[in-house]
Amino acid sequence: MHDDHMIFEVRGADPEDAQAIKEITKEAFLKYIELSGIQGKVAAIEESLEDIVQDIKTKHVFVAYIDHVPVGSVRVEIFEDGTAYFSRFGVRLVYQNNGVGKALMNVVDMHMKQLKVKKLLLHTASKFFSLMRFYYGRGFYVQSTTQDRGYIRASLCKDYE
Repeated sequence: MHDDHMIFEVRGADPEDAQAIKEITKEAFLKYIELSGIQGKVAAIEESLEDIVQDIKTKHVFVAYIDHVPVGSVRVEIFEDGTAYFSRFGVRLVYQNNGVGKALMNVVDMHMKQLKVKKLLLHTASKFFSLMRFYYGRGFYVQSTTQDRGYIRASLCKDYE
């Protein structure tokens, strides 16, 4: 899938991107559930188009494109205390391991620094080794773990100060 001639872009999402974001999120989170051994429902798969449009209006939502095709997305909610929460991070399976996730993360990092965010937080399944490795490689560390949803979720943090 890697080709130096691909046109690669990450930009802020518009409401028209909601359907593509829904598809990307569902595909990525079905794999997340499988690789994490999660039993039961995950909110990311249950959300409606209206939920996604609402997030686009109220959060910082980014979409990655390759050759004008949406292939990845992420959402970040910024709080008044200088922290932000990173969620719904997903890349279409056929485009994984091509730098899409890193490109999304780089845009989020630049955005967080511009907005003077001190800490970026997220939760992920601690058993999803490749994803944990990805987050460690991007400067995150484990703050704590919880089993509040029936599987071990790691709370990860990245400091910008």
